Amino acid sequence: MLEEAMAFGLSMEAGLGRTVTARYRFARQWALGDRKNPVAATPALVLLDGDSDIDPQLAPFRSSTNDKIPATMTFESRLPLSPPDFSEPSPKWNVSIGHVLPPSLDEADAGEPAGTAQVLPVSWQRLNHDAGLTDKTLKPDVVVLVDAVQLASQPGKLVEAITILKRRFPGALLWTPGLGGPDNLAVLTWFGVDLFDLARSRQAAAVGVLLTEQGPRHTVESMGETADMDSQLVHWKNAIASVRGAMASNQMRSLTDMQSLTSPRLVEHLRRHDLLCQTVPGLLSSHVASDFTFPCHSASIQSDPIIADWENFMSTEYKAPTGLDNILVLLPCSARKPYRLSKSHGRFIRAIGTSACHEVMITSPLGLVPRDLEEAWPAAHYDVPVTGDWTGDELERIQRMFKKLVGRHKYQRIINHSGIEFTHESIQVTDTRQGDSAGSHEALERLTEAVRTTVDELSARGRKTEKILQDNFASIARKQMKSDAWIKDLRVRGKPPRYRLESGETQMALWSIERSGFSLPKAVIPMLADVNALPVIHLYSDVVWKGDVFGPLVESFDPTIRAGSDVLVYQDGSVIGLARAHAPAWEWPTTPGRLAKSHQRL
Repeated sequence: MLEEAMAFGLSMEAGLGRTVTARYRFARQWALGDRKNPVAATPALVLLDGDSDIDPQLAPFRSSTNDKIPATMTFESRLPLSPPDFSEPSPKWNVSIGHVLPPSLDEADAGEPAGTAQVLPVSWQRLNHDAGLTDKTLKPDVVVLVDAVQLASQPGKLVEAITILKRRFPGALLWTPGLGGPDNLAVLTWFGVDLFDLARSRQAAAVGVLLTEQGPRHTVESMGETADMDSQLVHWKNAIASVRGAMASNQMRSLTDMQSLTSPRLVEHLRRHDLLCQTVPGLLSSHVASDFTFPCHSASIQSDPIIADWENFMSTEYKAPTGLDNILVLLPCSARKPYRLSKSHGRFIRAIGTSACHEVMITSPLGLVPRDLEEAWPAAHYDVPVTGDWTGDELERIQRMFKKLVGRHKYQRIINHSGIEFTHESIQVTDTRQGDSAGSHEALERLTEAVRTTVDELSARGRKTEKILQDNFASIARKQMKSDAWIKDLRVRGKPPRYRLESGETQMALWSIERSGFSLPKAVIPMLADVNALPVIHLYSDVVWKGDVFGPLVESFDPTIRAGSDVLVYQDGSVIGLARAHAPAWEWPTTPGRLAKSHQRL
């Protein structure tokens, strides 16, 4: 921690010890204090003037503002959070807030600028007018969006301001004074807010209203409820526990979706946030753990960046395995993933009876999923209710992706067993369902006959098992990496599910079911570097890479790095190893703590 702080140019008196313990997109859980023995965590509260003296683990900070013009903010810790010794309650900072004008006055000059310190007050005007915020040496510990309440009433401005601040100061804790409550804690945490206060709870208590995770409500007197601050704090504790639990179990999106439905304004903010996130490079994960689930239970998921990212890949980058773009077979999805393990797809595969066709699943919310990508993220990890009903947005996405898929390949026949109507002006489309269920005897017989006839007419040839595996791994490499060129001459060995990719007797990759991706040994590093198959980071010449990758070591990095990505580590122009990214590119290199775990060294 000491070395990190010095590398970031922080004084020991002013530094705030912190490290990320859980992350998903912009949401973070920070451990505060010594990373080996933290004394508090986020989300957390900031006590204001007039607040009761509650548990510092719940409220590790205190802030006050004087009545001068311009006002000065004091922000201090109630716990020992400063390196290197973490002995006394610290840090403590004072900073001028400056003149803050209403956000609607975009072009106005506030006159007196806000101060710059380790606690950094920012307003909408300052974001738009203060060029000093782009100074790369500016690395605050805490950022305060002082006009967050006003921005929340301006369409799109709140999520825009938060996103700008998170990307510009990824290593800072973010506080939105007066905005948070148990009723929006999950949503704001999802946006990237870390610190909250009791201002709205005090207002609610004054009018006899409880702020709960399910939204504001009046007390139920028959149940002995009151709206006093002790009761408000109970709901704060429950909300914070829910968020921390969701972060630990990768359920933040589900919790956010549920909470957003308590308020039309929260739904609006979430939709705008989703759309904005679609433009942020390196935000999404490239790999997830085998037990990770992408919940697709609500209508709001249709705007999730994962969906847009998948559609963009399928529409602009995806290509079917070589020689497999003669016959396209469209199939319905299944609840079980990967699809081939489901009973329904077992019947489909037997009915098709050949590996000469390009099988593509029709599904919500991803649209189209080729068989060769069914084990990759997110195709193998989404969870959606299978009802057979489709929304207009889903059907539009499917038709868009279908047109792009067909337009990028040379299909001569399309066999449609999906149950959704598809047409093409120049390619024959055969409907094998004809109103029957996909698994009915009649429909499966029509599927078998259509495939047999088409294969004979086009003289299509099936593939051996090893060729199928090679094709699948190449498709996955194109999705998860920057190139599949390193795979082309490798042989597939081993038994499912742990396949090995080998060159001669040397193992060059292992298929890992734990991460739905490749585990890469030292031997493959030069080959990956030669074909530019992975994102790259460059370390400073004068540093020694002994452990994991931390910000002070990094001179430059690929802005497309995603959480879970394998990255090639370079120094002095030569590749020296592999690391696996824990933090996405938008956090590099100024976020304290480990950015990537050391994986292989040459």
